[in-house]
Amino acid sequence: MKIELGRTGVALITPFKEDREIDYEGLSSLIEYLIGGGPEFLVSLGTTGESSVLSKEEKIEVVAFTKKRINGRVPFVVGIGGNNTSAVVEEIQSTDFVGVDAILSVSPAYNKPTQEGIYQHFKAISKACPVDIILYNIPGRTGSNISAETTLRLANDFDNIAAIKEASRDMDQIMKILRDKPKTFKVLSGDDAFTLPMLLMGADGVISVQAMVQPKEFSEMVRQGLAGNLEKARALHYPQLEIIDHLFAEGNPAGVKACLKIKGICEEHVRLPLVSISRDRYRKLEGLLKSHQETGVGYLKSLLK
Repeated sequence: MKIELGRTGVALITPFKEDREIDYEGLSSLIEYLIGGGPEFLVSLGTTGESSVLSKEEKIEVVAFTKKRINGRVPFVVGIGGNNTSAVVEEIQSTDFVGVDAILSVSPAYNKPTQEGIYQHFKAISKACPVDIILYNIPGRTGSNISAETTLRLANDFDNIAAIKEASRDMDQIMKILRDKPKTFKVLSGDDAFTLPMLLMGADGVISVQAMVQPKEFSEMVRQGLAGNLEKARALHYPQLEIIDHLFAEGNPAGVKACLKIKGICEEHVRLPLVSISRDRYRKLEGLLKSHQETGVGYLKSLLK
């Protein structure tokens, strides 16, 4: 059964202990915090999950643990991507998809394929994948862009290519996709600060990092934006922008892990080559979150009456 890929998805971190082993207690606390906070689906093993520094065995363990902890309460998406097409196909073929509703697959990084190469890469993935596929376009990390034309070609040619997480920040490109896409194809923001503008242009939702910090506020902003309640959506959107800026200023997920430590959910440890954020920025985030706790909760309660 296909899942609804709209509204708010959250890109999960992979919490680590001080010795950089996976902190499953912290992951459990995070999942419960988010399910109680209102986002509609969870995404594991993306950029925010530090998938590039996890072993194959660790990825299998993280997915199995997360599936068990979610226990069907919300849809679950798993990141499976890379720049070696045959290796991605092999990973898909060896994955246990029981309890997995879709995959998020990033465009190949470093190789800088042509648009035809990108198309053929995702064609091979589509043929191998038994669940829906969310394309992930993030040129700032991959070094190449999935053009609007290639996105639309993939959306029209393959039934299981169901959505795109679009993080190009190219509004002209995004509007072309929104204008010409098949009706059932979903466009999700891959950039927290651009989420509300994209919703107002016709996007369907987001896969968010900020929603891990303030799940109630962010997911309600998305709902209000989708409903066309612009004044309410803006009132939730603008106070979060400064936090979003600081989240990514010293690398993702170092910023969001610091916020989760401040909230008492898990520790802030990352694996090299990433390092924790500076203490000055940590204190800044601490102050912002305290301020939001004092002012934002009351507004959200009044909004939901």
